[in-house]
Amino acid sequence: MNVIIPAAGIGSRLRPHTHTMPKSLLHVAGKPILGHILDTVTKLDPDGITIVTGFLGDKIQRYVRDHYDCPTRFVEQDELLGLAYAVSLALEGLDERPVLIILGDTIIETDMNAFVAAGENVLGVLPVDDPQRFGIANLDNGIVTRLVEKPESPESNLAIIGLYYVTDTVGLRDHIKRLIASGRMTRGEFQLTDALQSMIDHGIRFVGHPVEGWYDCGKRETLIATNRYLLEKNKPNHTREGSIIIAPTFIAPTAVVESSIIGPYVSISDRAVVKSSIVKNSIIGYEAEVRNAMLKDSLVGHRAVVFGDFRELNVGDSSEIGYS
Repeated sequence: MNVIIPAAGIGSRLRPHTHTMPKSLLHVAGKPILGHILDTVTKLDPDGITIVTGFLGDKIQRYVRDHYDCPTRFVEQDELLGLAYAVSLALEGLDERPVLIILGDTIIETDMNAFVAAGENVLGVLPVDDPQRFGIANLDNGIVTRLVEKPESPESNLAIIGLYYVTDTVGLRDHIKRLIASGRMTRGEFQLTDALQSMIDHGIRFVGHPVEGWYDCGKRETLIATNRYLLEKNKPNHTREGSIIIAPTFIAPTAVVESSIIGPYVSISDRAVVKSSIVKNSIIGYEAEVRNAMLKDSLVGHRAVVFGDFRELNVGDSSEIGYS
C-alpha cells in the first residue's frame, strides 16, 4: 500500500503563522500536525509515502527526514488547482498498489487497520451538524451512492473528512485525468469528490466508513481546540520546579519554564522560554519567549517574543510584541 498526503495548501486562514511555516508544520499538542499524521500512517507499514508540497515545501522535507525513517518521496504542486490535481501529481510516480489518501491539515482518529479492511474502496465519514459546509456522502446500507460538495439542501449529514482508501488505483488515476482534461471545476478547483463520483457512476463501489474523530487545524480557534482535545486525551503531566503546572499540559524537555503558572491545555514547544507568566489554553511555538505576560486562548509563533500584560494573542513567527 502507498500513502499520499497532500500538504501544499497555503493556509491563508492561519496567517500570519503560515507566512513563514507550512500549515502542516504548525504545532499542536507537542508536535507538528504532520507529525501526528505520520505517527498514524507509519503504523500501517506502507510501501511508501508521497507528500505533495508547495509553498515552503523544503521545510516539510527537512522535518520528515529529520524525524522519520520511512520511504518517502516529495512531489511539488506547481499550481493550487484542487485536491484532485494534487492527488494526480502523486499518482504519476506510483504503481498500481492500493493508496491511502489522508489530508495534511487535519488529525483523524480511527482504527486504520479496520478502515482499510472495510472494503475495496473506502471513504471516511463523520456526522456533522452543518452539512452545508462540507462535502457530503449519501449512503445506502453503507454503500456510497452520491457525493455532493457543500450541498444547499443536503440529503445526508455525513461529511467526507479527507480520508480515502482506494484499491482501484488505475480507475482513480483514469477518472482524475478525465476530470482535469474536461476542465470541469467546482468552486474553482478540481475536486476529488467529482472524480470519485465519476468512479461511482461507472459502477466502482465505495464503502462509507465512520471515523471516531476528526479535528480541524485550519484556523487559530480550531487549532487551539484540537490542541485542547489531544492534551485531554493523552493527559501529559509535566512539572517544573518553581512553577505551577496544571495538567493536562505539554512542555517540551528543552523548554524553560520559570516562576509561572501554566495550564491547563497548554503546549510549549522545544527551546521555548516562559518566565513570570500565566498561560492557559494556548500554544507556544519553538524558541518563542514569553515574559511577564498573561495569555489565554493564544497562539504564539516560533521565535516570537511576547512580554507584558496581554490577554489573547495571535502572534506570527519571529515577531516581538510588548506592553508597558
